[in-house]
Amino acid sequence: MSDLEKDPAELVVEAPGVDGPVLELLEPRHVVLGRTTTVRRLLPNKNRRMIGAWCFVDHYGPEDLTSRVDSYGVPGERGMLVPPHPHTSLQTVSWLLEGEIEHRDSAGSHALVRPGELNIMTSGPGIAHSEVSSPAAPPRLHGVQLWVALPDSVRNTVTPAFNAYADLPVLELDGARAKVMVGAVGGVTSPAPAYSPLVGADLTIEPGWTVTIPLSPEFEYGVLVVEGSLSAGELAPGFGELAYFGTGREAIDVTASAEGARCLLLGGEPFDEQLVMWWNFIGRDHDEVVAARNDWMASLESGGSARFPVVRGYEGDPLPAPPLPATRLKPRPRSR
Repeated sequence: MSDLEKDPAELVVEAPGVDGPVLELLEPRHVVLGRTTTVRRLLPNKNRRMIGAWCFVDHYGPEDLTSRVDSYGVPGERGMLVPPHPHTSLQTVSWLLEGEIEHRDSAGSHALVRPGELNIMTSGPGIAHSEVSSPAAPPRLHGVQLWVALPDSVRNTVTPAFNAYADLPVLELDGARAKVMVGAVGGVTSPAPAYSPLVGADLTIEPGWTVTIPLSPEFEYGVLVVEGSLSAGELAPGFGELAYFGTGREAIDVTASAEGARCLLLGGEPFDEQLVMWWNFIGRDHDEVVAARNDWMASLESGGSARFPVVRGYEGDPLPAPPLPATRLKPRPRSR
């Protein structure tokens, strides 16, 4: 998914090292993307901008596609309509709870993103893609779009690629079931490519059950509630909220409400590299982001380039990049 904000914030993210057993509740801010999609943005958050290498978390829906009004009452076209747009130095992780999205990218991939199936796109130095709700899509759309920052050791050398996994491994717990998207939980490991110590899992908890989730003490974690509500330690995140857990824990106890709960577990080792995030680009300094923007805009003029080839099969124009801020992008801490 693109960050379609007309005036995207300039972000330089710095890792502070191991945080210790911090416990925080991160509330979303509502962001309207283009004409069609409103999201709850959990990361970057005003208090915490990363969890491991997870640097961007948008939660959208559920949206009724039979209506022209989304779940926030915003009128517009139905479903998702994100034209071709660029990414650098990251992986996009698409996870649907309901609905269907058509994906196309400049590496030549064309796929339908469906619930419970992992779709992960690795940008390397540059890739472009589009995401659209097709006319034949199911009547409801609900999902999460995530970005993972690539470490400096691979970000400019890994080949741009798209990987899809329809059959992911499952960790069975008393009262819960976790589908492992990325990394490993409780000895169950996903086949998806990861370039830093990382984990992502979709956890469904039976009504009223308390589940002990095994953790890695060197990881920090976030628990994003996507259905129902739950309690975790001293926190009680509701729908669309994220509970943050700092490093130093071997497990957490999570209790579902009487209606049950579904959440995403996101975690990883605190990322020890400085990141500059602006629009859809991740770099290491101001000049790198400027160069990426210039390359993208030049590719629009030339009908594609070596760094950003054309997204074949999309009918319509790609997204132009917004204007850069008048001042240089300046460092900001990874967390307050």
